[in-house]
Amino acid sequence: MRYGKQAVVLWVGLMMVGWVQAAAPSLDARLRQYDYPYPVHTLALSEQQQSLQMAYMDIKPAKANGQAVLLLHGKNFSGAYWDDTIAALSAQGYRVVVPDQIGFGKSSKPQAFQYSFHTLADQTRRLLDALKVETVSVVGHSMGGMLATRFALMFPERTASLTLVNPIGLEDWQQKQVPWQSVDAWYKGELGKTPEKVKAYMTASYFDGQWKAAYDPLLELQQGWIRGPDYPLIAWNSALAYDMIYSQPVVHEFDRLAVPTLLIIGTRDRTALGRNRAPQALQGALGQYGELGDQAAQQIPDATLVELEGIGHVPQFEAFEDYIKALSRFLGHLNQ
Repeated sequence: MRYGKQAVVLWVGLMMVGWVQAAAPSLDARLRQYDYPYPVHTLALSEQQQSLQMAYMDIKPAKANGQAVLLLHGKNFSGAYWDDTIAALSAQGYRVVVPDQIGFGKSSKPQAFQYSFHTLADQTRRLLDALKVETVSVVGHSMGGMLATRFALMFPERTASLTLVNPIGLEDWQQKQVPWQSVDAWYKGELGKTPEKVKAYMTASYFDGQWKAAYDPLLELQQGWIRGPDYPLIAWNSALAYDMIYSQPVVHEFDRLAVPTLLIIGTRDRTALGRNRAPQALQGALGQYGELGDQAAQQIPDATLVELEGIGHVPQFEAFEDYIKALSRFLGHLNQ
């Protein structure tokens, strides 16, 4: 059967549309259509008069060294993006525990929840209790750095060490004149996101305008949720989390940290919450990680700073070898 040129063009176009749709899934609130790199388990939590499920991965090495590492994800991520880190640490003999915090990843997305880093840290402690893991080396990235700091402050006896990978919260945005906004305003902003805006934000903020195919996994959750049936619920939890991040700084308590601490800082990072709402003359001074890393290292009593020049907000994707070398050396030194 022969087809005219227009028919062939139409057929090719339809095939391309179908491929784009197949490559752009929609995801529900619990990511039932999204596979994690290791088996996912759940911990039942009773919190704020409701029953919740905390998803987590617990990876036990083939040859254990007797040490455990706790990996805490950032706000725009889930435990799944630690895939390469898990593999590297597991190969070195570490047991690796990777929770999705309530409101994130495969964990419950409550309709109503009073988010606090204290609550999330305590829920993480309960997970470790359930797994009978007494002490951990805590590693937190982005928002996970704020949570990791709070965990170490609340449970120093459970914290062997603390590693902060391009954490947010190295500055107090309220003191930097970023205006407060309501949860409803955060929610409106979240509802206005599109898959294209998500990629544009990550490209500009995380990777200095240079996107690579290797970064594509970072888009799948946020874009998939926007396309999915539960996005209003996702957006509401995101808004509540933003309010927590803005209103619960940890930077003023760095001097109380009582555990060995490693800062892995990509100096090109310029992440700053609410930069667009700050006075224009001050916007350029926000998120200067080259300076913020130095300041944090001076505030934390037992801190080691490793700067990754020319690297942005997600070193574990952009410069994995340098990042894992710094982390492995730090953990190995502590365990000698």
